[in-house]
Amino acid sequence: MKKKIFVAILLLVVVLVFGAAMIGPIMSNVEVPAYKILKKEQNIEIRQYPPLIIAEVKTAGSRQASISDGFRILADFIFGNNEGEKQLSMNGPITQQEGIKIAMTAPVQQEKTDTEWAISFIMPSKFSIDTIPNPINDRIKIIQIPSKRYAVITFSGRSTEENLTKHTNELEIYMNGSSYSKVGNAKYAFYNPPWTLPFLRRNEVQFELPE
Repeated sequence: MKKKIFVAILLLVVVLVFGAAMIGPIMSNVEVPAYKILKKEQNIEIRQYPPLIIAEVKTAGSRQASISDGFRILADFIFGNNEGEKQLSMNGPITQQEGIKIAMTAPVQQEKTDTEWAISFIMPSKFSIDTIPNPINDRIKIIQIPSKRYAVITFSGRSTEENLTKHTNELEIYMNGSSYSKVGNAKYAFYNPPWTLPFLRRNEVQFELPE
C-alpha cells in the first residue's frame, strides 16, 4: 500500500514538473523586438534594435517591489484600462469607446534612474506613436525610442540580486576588454512568467552603446 502511494506521488510530481516545464515556454511565446545581432561571443551579443515604442512607469522602493508595482500598473494599461479609439465631433463632446486590449510582448524591462526604477513594456510593432491607445493612468508615459545598439548578456535562473550582479559584472568585464563603452546604467530584461522553471527562464542584462 505504501509503495503504491509512493508511486502515485512520484507520478504526480513528474506530471507537475513536466507541466511547469511546458507552460513556461508556451506562455512566453509572445512578440519580441526584431533586433539584429552584430556580433556574438558565447552568451554575449552586440545588438542593433529598431525604433521602439514603450509604455513606461517610474516606481520607488526595492528592485523587486518596484518591478512588481510597475508590472501591475502597466498590465492594467495593456489589458484595457486605456482611452481606446476616440471619435471627434466638431460640435459635440469627445466620445470614448471601450479600451483596447494590447497584446503582451517580451521582455519586461527594468532600469535604475537616480532614486527610482523605470519599468517598461515594449508595445507591439503594429502600433505607431499615433495609433497606440493613450493611458488613463497619468503615471504611464508612452515614449518613442530611436534605433539603438546594446551589449547584452543572456542567462537563465531566477532574477535574484546575486544572479543579476554576477552577469552584470561579467558583461562589464567583457566590455572593458573590448572597444565598447557603455551609456547609462544597466537595464534588466525578463522574458518569462514567474512560474517558469528557473533553468528555462531567459533573463538579460543590457548596456546601451554610444552611436
